[in-house]
Amino acid sequence: MTLLCLPLVGTTVACSEQEDEEADDYANWQQRNEAFIETAATKYKRLKTYTKDANAEGKVSDYIYYEVIEEGEGGDSPYYTDSVRISYRGRLIPTVSYPEGYIFDETYKGDFSWQTTATNVSTITTLTEGFATAMMHMHRGDRWRLYIPYQLGYNTTAKEGIPAYSTLVFDVALADFSHPGHKLSSWSARRR
Repeated sequence: MTLLCLPLVGTTVACSEQEDEEADDYANWQQRNEAFIETAATKYKRLKTYTKDANAEGKVSDYIYYEVIEEGEGGDSPYYTDSVRISYRGRLIPTVSYPEGYIFDETYKGDFSWQTTATNVSTITTLTEGFATAMMHMHRGDRWRLYIPYQLGYNTTAKEGIPAYSTLVFDVALADFSHPGHKLSSWSARRR
């Protein structure tokens, strides 16, 4: 009888440890996000937020960090007042329960494809400061992975599915943009 209890006790402990790990996904969240951005700052390209003096060195949280996944065409980028047609997947930093990061919003499922992705149209003025900064540097057809410090995202405010102090990690593709008073072309006409 004792032999049968030992495996059950071990199983119970293993289950409890797993539950504790999952419960701790957001423990020390602010510090973990700050450490994540500190690491990103040493690995990726950076852009200073448009609200800070471009000529002065800033804090780590004054920049967004990015990787170029795919380069688009053209040399022009959207302005702050422009509308953008984008495709994206937004997630949090990796945790025990979500090793790739919890996906809180996306316009496509599975792997990205220009032919099958849905898009979202937004005015840059309505985007978070970090996301807007990236948009104003991208070109049509660019796909970037963004690492946005919480100070340039939702800061200390929680949003649905996004805890306060969250670094935002976005895979974003800029399909098109237009200036105020000009209409964006339909998405079906722009697909590659």
